[in-house]
Amino acid sequence: MSSLILRSLLSGSAAIMLVGCATAEHHEATAPDAMTVTGTSGTQLTATPLETFDSAWAMTFLPDGRALVSEKDGDLWLLDTAGKKLGEIANVPSVTAMGQGGLGDIIVHPDFAENGTVFISYVERDETDESLSGAAVERATLTLTATGGTLEGRDVIWRQTPKVKGNGHYGHRLAIAPDGHLFIASGERQKFTPAQNMAMNLGKVVRVNQDGSVPEDNPFFGNGAVADQVWTLGHRNPLGIAFDRQERLWVVEMGPKGGDELNLIVRSENYGYPEVSEGDHYSGKPIPTHESNPIFEDPAIAWVPAISPAGLVFYDGEMFADWQGNAFIGGLSSQALIRVSFETEPTDNLGQPPKDGQTEPVAREAERYEWGKRIREVEQGPDGALYVLEDKEGGRLIKLTPAAAQ
Repeated sequence: MSSLILRSLLSGSAAIMLVGCATAEHHEATAPDAMTVTGTSGTQLTATPLETFDSAWAMTFLPDGRALVSEKDGDLWLLDTAGKKLGEIANVPSVTAMGQGGLGDIIVHPDFAENGTVFISYVERDETDESLSGAAVERATLTLTATGGTLEGRDVIWRQTPKVKGNGHYGHRLAIAPDGHLFIASGERQKFTPAQNMAMNLGKVVRVNQDGSVPEDNPFFGNGAVADQVWTLGHRNPLGIAFDRQERLWVVEMGPKGGDELNLIVRSENYGYPEVSEGDHYSGKPIPTHESNPIFEDPAIAWVPAISPAGLVFYDGEMFADWQGNAFIGGLSSQALIRVSFETEPTDNLGQPPKDGQTEPVAREAERYEWGKRIREVEQGPDGALYVLEDKEGGRLIKLTPAAAQ
């Protein structure tokens, strides 16, 4: 095992050992239903429930402080600045929620205040065979009212190719780069080998223009219509994608049995799945580690046992000033919000000795916060607070702020 992975696993394991120390108790001083959540390193947060949803999946804030929340069954809600439902958005893509698939991510254009543009992902069934499905991404104009709004001018700009059987590992998380390109995290649909097949866009991070056309400076442009889209390959089930303060792209993805990964996304690199992983197949069959084949890019951190990551944001607010630059990841099976910090070290994430002056970001788990709920999504609000969506029916929107007394 490479020293990078070993350091990451050891630091993650240390935090895992402390999880039992994390507690949640009612904190009446802030609100009758608020809780004080104590992290594994002793940090206390006030967790205030704001609203409830049924299988919430994604959240994004609008320039005016309101927010949008998607539910897997196909509803898209407009929230007021206090996190309460104002009403539904009409003309949302129609979905049939099955397994892990339904309505997915929602993000707003950086110039939303001027153009009203949003991007929304979802799972569509094949028109002639409902057993086949794949993710799709639409661009639309959102017209808002005081109690909701409507998606207009909807246009499908990207599809997973091909549609396959099964209802898992769609991924379909979205991020807009500082230069305006749209990145799509596409899962391998529980089929393993598509992650290495350049004739499919499954198991890839995809880069397209905002209208769905392909930039000619993509690394594999000219190798075929599907390969043209590919930015990186060898991914399993990426359920979080975000840019950090240095404008670097990161993806967090579920590994197999163990081996969840946070990956720095580097143009044209191969992240190895299913050829390598820090976890094993659910059948018990071992998978070689990244160190066994240094042609594959190492994760910045891997979690064994798994955390089942969902949602990713890099914090840059003032409310938690000491955490600027940290990443926050939702955990499903781990039922936790996980904070990750970073250091720059002389290393090579391909498992080779670093060249002179070569450095890479090395991640470590800094703290966990848990209150017995699966966490599906995490976002930073315009006020600097952290907002998390709990998974499943009746899942709550929780606002996290510093506890009144540390």
